[in-house]
Amino acid sequence: MTSSVNAQDALLAMLPEHFLLGGIVLVIIMAVLGRGSRSALWVALGAVIASSAAAFWLSNLPYAAAPFDGQFSVTPAILMAKGALLALAVPVLLMSRTEFTDGEFSILLLSSLYGLCLLPSADSFLVMFLGLELLAMPVYALVLLAFRRPQSAESAFKYLVLSGAASATFLMGVSLLYGATGSMSVDVFGAALASSDIMTRTAVVLLLLSLFLKAAVVPFHAWAPDTYEGASIPVTAYMATLTKGAVLLAAVRLFAGANVSGPLVDLLLVLPLVSIVWGNLAAIKQQSFRRMIAYSSIAHAGYLFYGFLGDAEGRMQAVLFYVLAYSVVNLLAFAVMPQNTDDEQRDSLDALKGLYHRNPFAAAMIAIAMLSLAGLPPFPGFAAKFLIFKNVVAAGYTTYAVLGLVGSYLGIYFYLRVIQVLFMTAGEAAPSEQRAGGMARAAGALCLVGTLVLAVLPGWALGRM
Repeated sequence: MTSSVNAQDALLAMLPEHFLLGGIVLVIIMAVLGRGSRSALWVALGAVIASSAAAFWLSNLPYAAAPFDGQFSVTPAILMAKGALLALAVPVLLMSRTEFTDGEFSILLLSSLYGLCLLPSADSFLVMFLGLELLAMPVYALVLLAFRRPQSAESAFKYLVLSGAASATFLMGVSLLYGATGSMSVDVFGAALASSDIMTRTAVVLLLLSLFLKAAVVPFHAWAPDTYEGASIPVTAYMATLTKGAVLLAAVRLFAGANVSGPLVDLLLVLPLVSIVWGNLAAIKQQSFRRMIAYSSIAHAGYLFYGFLGDAEGRMQAVLFYVLAYSVVNLLAFAVMPQNTDDEQRDSLDALKGLYHRNPFAAAMIAIAMLSLAGLPPFPGFAAKFLIFKNVVAAGYTTYAVLGLVGSYLGIYFYLRVIQVLFMTAGEAAPSEQRAGGMARAAGALCLVGTLVLAVLPGWALGRM
């Protein structure tokens, strides 16, 4: 394997990564000098906004390059995906203002975002593995930062162990695939899907299972509810949206232009379907908002992997639109939730009883998020699910599309239950309940704008993916 480096392309193609790296270095310098830990948030915000803007700018040029031949490349579609995910990190940072006063959160989040940016550009399994680890390792510490929740250490440990197991599975799959093909290029994965060689098939299965574990697809989902519940609100929001989206973009990069067929298609039929059904059923009985969102994310991971059954041409578009629609409404719900010094009480659905009578705006925003997650029109979740299932039907898997739709109807119950709690019950505010802070409200406003754009102009958004 040979590779060459083009310095000019490396500077331009990795401009989003360079802004993130600059932000990390600046925040570390500020921490060492002991100057303005609060300012770290503004530096991180500037780095993320500059990084996202650079990705959108390069995408619109349109710009494509492979500065590290065989290792790292960008195309307009990849840059658009990076820009969209980085933009979603802005509300996460705004939400963190009331939870974290020091610069650790900013450094860890920027480091994780750097790994996120590597994934869709990875041309080799080495870069993809580096991206997955850079994405996950800061999140272990981010979960642990929720020191106000007694279960945060246990949650971080579970995530560490199971994410480590996923990484080991990924490496084993890569090793077998390299042994069978002699190449570390991710492009060999598409050809391996149709291979009859036992070693190659084993490698493909291991790689798929590692992604299922990272995305919390049933039966590899056990870590998600405990980890989401033990983390703070901004970290839960980040894990439920951006890290999951990054794993799906890595999967899109692996499958690239390959059409899924043969015996391995069963893995993408059965496990995502079970994930949809089990995630929705388990969410029904949850009394913790974060655990409910965790099981909801397990079901949505199933929908997303269903997208790989469809035609390769529309896969990137369908998956990216779904990730955006799912992420922006999840962040909206988390951003407008009332503040509470008792983090465990804040997490209870009982704390949301009668919220409409105390805070109509927050109740309306959470209701919009629930209706979109349920996939009801005219909210963006409807268009996202429509795209996924349209592709599945077009690929000839009509029976599984119908089963997936039936499974999605199960989820409508618990989303509507949240709305019933918000609007149709009487409840008094806990003494420690407060309205969301100004930064969190700004995050909610940004997410609301994103939700409206995706709901009113889905065609415009799809045309740019």
